[in-house]
Amino acid sequence: MAEYCVTGGTGLIAAYLVKALLEKGHSVRTTVRDPGDVRKVGFLWELNGAKERLKLVKADLLVEGSFDDAVQGVDGVFHTASPVLVPYDDNIKANLIDPCINGTLNVLSSCSKASSVKRVVLTSSCSSIRYCYDAQQVSTTFNESNWSDPDYCKRHNLWYAYAKTLAEKEAWRMAKESGMDLVVVNPSFVVGPLLAPQPTSTLLLILSLIKGDKGEYPNTTVGFVHIDDVIAAHMLAMEEKKASGRLICSSSVAHWSQIIEMLRAKYPSYPFVNECSSHKGDSSPHSMDTTKITRLGLPPFKTLDQMFDDCIISFQEKGFL
Repeated sequence: MAEYCVTGGTGLIAAYLVKALLEKGHSVRTTVRDPGDVRKVGFLWELNGAKERLKLVKADLLVEGSFDDAVQGVDGVFHTASPVLVPYDDNIKANLIDPCINGTLNVLSSCSKASSVKRVVLTSSCSSIRYCYDAQQVSTTFNESNWSDPDYCKRHNLWYAYAKTLAEKEAWRMAKESGMDLVVVNPSFVVGPLLAPQPTSTLLLILSLIKGDKGEYPNTTVGFVHIDDVIAAHMLAMEEKKASGRLICSSSVAHWSQIIEMLRAKYPSYPFVNECSSHKGDSSPHSMDTTKITRLGLPPFKTLDQMFDDCIISFQEKGFL
């Protein structure tokens, strides 16, 4: 069995990765800001095998060298830690852009110093692939060769896409310079059941749309993907020797209005948000080409119905709905 490091252990993807790795019998170190904060990290200790094979290590994305201890001696590193959504009135540079870009550089710098690390798997995003001027004119199919245009992202306030694009480009630059074996997974919008006691940012958005708390739903057309498929993609990226470069991980593409319509038909008792945001820049129809990852052996993607049903059932079970 191997030992792996997963950054940002309380995040949606990271927590499920920790769970999957422990279930396969591996030893896991995961980084968190405060290992003693039982309210946030307690659920990780309840995972099967955690008592025997899990270590929580304190680390901060913005502190250089802070990941040295976490990655020293491990076989592979999954870098998933990154802020996702921040309110528009927040300091976007400090709360989103800097942790995303500098955090990636800090983690990869620690990995390049650790001779034991055979491969690094970075969680990027389809957001670093699909936002560019050309794509707004026609319905486009995106593959791993496409990159988002940072100028387009800035013009349309797509700050998450901006940060993920620059962070991934920096990761590739650094991997090339240091000779690191880097594989990148580019998931679309991740949906599925809740593992942590509180919903993280992407699931919070879904919850607020179902409860009608949010004034309007996003005017965006995005790919959606089940958390189970995202975890399977990360495991494949780490364990499959033939895996290389970027790997798009995305199921169906839909506008949020279609999601609301689908859910309202199935769950008519909830007061769904009705208004569409007027914010423009990322509502154009498109598709994501997942040929590369399916050829590597990823099973067929779960459907929109499956991912949202699993999500809503878990909200009901945990008392959020």
